Amino acid sequence: MYVEPIATDQVPSGVPANRDRLFLAACVSLIVTAMTFAIRAGILTELGETFAINDVELGWVNSMAFLGFPVAMIVGGLIYNNVGPKNLMWLAFVSHLAGLVLTVYAGGFWGLIISTFFIGFANGSVEAACNPMIVDMYPDKKSEMLNKFHVWFPGGIVIGSLIANFFGAALGWQGLIWIMVIPTLAYALLIFGQEFPRSQNIVSDTGANLKGLLNPLYIFMFVCMSLTAASEFSTTQWVEKILGATGAQPLLVLALVSGLMATGRFFAGPIIHNLNPAGVLWVSSILTTIGIYLLSTQSGAMIYVAAIVFALGICYFWPTMLGFVSEYTPGVGALGLSLMGGIGMFSMTVWNPVIGGWLESATAAATAAGAVGAEADLIAGRETLQAMIYFPIILIVLFGALYFYMRNRPQVHADEAVLDPKAMATPGSAR
Repeated sequence: MYVEPIATDQVPSGVPANRDRLFLAACVSLIVTAMTFAIRAGILTELGETFAINDVELGWVNSMAFLGFPVAMIVGGLIYNNVGPKNLMWLAFVSHLAGLVLTVYAGGFWGLIISTFFIGFANGSVEAACNPMIVDMYPDKKSEMLNKFHVWFPGGIVIGSLIANFFGAALGWQGLIWIMVIPTLAYALLIFGQEFPRSQNIVSDTGANLKGLLNPLYIFMFVCMSLTAASEFSTTQWVEKILGATGAQPLLVLALVSGLMATGRFFAGPIIHNLNPAGVLWVSSILTTIGIYLLSTQSGAMIYVAAIVFALGICYFWPTMLGFVSEYTPGVGALGLSLMGGIGMFSMTVWNPVIGGWLESATAAATAAGAVGAEADLIAGRETLQAMIYFPIILIVLFGALYFYMRNRPQVHADEAVLDPKAMATPGSAR
């Protein structure tokens, strides 16, 4: 993992000299977060068989990770200035460890529900602690370091997907869970006994933030965020169940998608410099629609081609959504950004059981029509993807309207529309 070395005498006044160690800890904690998404996606079928739970119940289990995340993000965002990043990072560690151990020893559906909520809460605590902490530690290059931090979400999914694909059969699902304990302990060791930055670059006026939430443009983006998250996670979190019978390796598909996302976020800044955020979002929704359509109609090696198109579509959704809000609705502050991230994850709390229901109904219909085994799974997976395609189709309309609405307003380069809590703190503040 790359962390740029910084000489002590180059560290700005008031910033701890150990900031690179804390940044490394933040990256490792985000890798754990991403691995929980990837490995859970790879063991869904095995969990269902082990505990005799159906696809709807698996959907509820899956949804707990997406419920715990926004709960932690919102709570953490509200208390950050009082408790600081150190306590939130330790909260993330304890929750990660508890969630992983409880998953291994889960006795059934409710055990999985509780353990998965803990994991989701840990993941949200990581985001709530690390985003503002990195801003506090790198006031001289906030945007650069936040981008490098967020690379490790798709990067961690690649790591988790490859581990699950190549070692899952040998280790079993419990072994894959234990593997995640290793990086969890690693980031705990990295933060143990360390000095953390004080909150000196984050300013929040909660009253002004609450008023900012009523901005019609923010409300519009709030709704869109629920659909962009659904477009991304509805496919990636169910990849094994949906694509298992297509002839492709589902976890390799997930690794390919995530690897392209990480690469795109790290290197594509100059490519999108002259594009505005609304245009990026519009093009992304079109590519995502095409990608899901191809995934629902292709098989074998062509699945990997479809995955490339899908990856290019979802690559910039999440950071560009947050960047757009930070630039064009600055009054919402850090609270508004937390709510945006929260609704993105919470939407999957709603949709995961629905998707499980779609998959189960499609499988039953295929079986009733005479299909069996892999053939029934293939039909059900394709029908479920065809239902998921409506998420990005709706976004094509919404982001198309947004593009034309924003066309005559002052534009910000897409690569400059990034999360900057300090700039968000006061309406009208500039980077």
